[in-house]
Amino acid sequence: MEKQFIANLQVGDVVHSYFIVTEKNLLPFNQPNRAGEYYLRLQLADASGTIRAVVWEKAEEMAEMFAVGDVIRVRGEVSNYRGLQLTIYSLELMPAEEIVRSHLQKTTAFSREELLRRLQALYKQITDPYLQKLLEAFFIDDVFLNRYLEAPAARSVHHNYVGGLAEHSLEVAALCQEFVKIHPSLDLSLLLCGALLHDVGKIEEYEMKGLSIELTTRGKLLGHIVIGVEMINERINQVDGFPENLQLELNHMILSHHGQKEWGSPEVPRTFAAFALFHADLVSARLNQFALAAAKGAKADGWTEWNRLLERDIYLGLVE
Repeated sequence: MEKQFIANLQVGDVVHSYFIVTEKNLLPFNQPNRAGEYYLRLQLADASGTIRAVVWEKAEEMAEMFAVGDVIRVRGEVSNYRGLQLTIYSLELMPAEEIVRSHLQKTTAFSREELLRRLQALYKQITDPYLQKLLEAFFIDDVFLNRYLEAPAARSVHHNYVGGLAEHSLEVAALCQEFVKIHPSLDLSLLLCGALLHDVGKIEEYEMKGLSIELTTRGKLLGHIVIGVEMINERINQVDGFPENLQLELNHMILSHHGQKEWGSPEVPRTFAAFALFHADLVSARLNQFALAAAKGAKADGWTEWNRLLERDIYLGLVE
């Protein structure tokens, strides 16, 4: 059976292929004529992207057959309901020996060696001795370094693949470098340290279960921002004489890097460095979302399907 990739699916396609289940919800029908019955809402993924899926018939029976993180082979058809949606008619667990891992698990396009090289180059630009020692306290630990290089940055929003955290953090750092060129009064050492550590809590927020990215218990209860501040302060305590004001500003940068309280930050950015870090983080995330959406390709008219995260469709045709 030839693998059908999500990025290539279009409205009307008949699907007979396998995907990993990343979300699963058994929900009651709202219609009076189906009172007491349930349907199944899923999110499926492969190395090329994600797609929403539904099971309208025999949903309770099918729900017993698999769990989040399982790989299932489905038969169904693609339709358009607020973006692409796969209606599943039948499904089964995919035999493990038939699964091609590279079909399902997306990874960063950068090699481990390239990510390490870029990390080392950034470290050399940090001149503050306390921030140098703080980063050393993290990255001299091989276990931490491996987790940092392999962790995803999210489950679905942006950089949601193996190596996504390091790729995203390096993008944020590169943007911060450009900000300093425009505004030399910004502290480059502080910004680079904040960029490399702003999402460090995601190492403990997420875990890989088989081929699926899942939230840990700590991730669900605390979230990566709180976890990240805890991790940073733990390392700061290992650095003799670390200035209190520097710790306060770095903590504020981590706590405020989502920019708005409704976006998950307990406080809004109130320093120059925190404001710059927030915007660098946002640009990296949004451009990655755009790139992932564009990678799925366009319809004949040059427009992509509606993207729920970006709240728009994207034009990929040539502008004349």
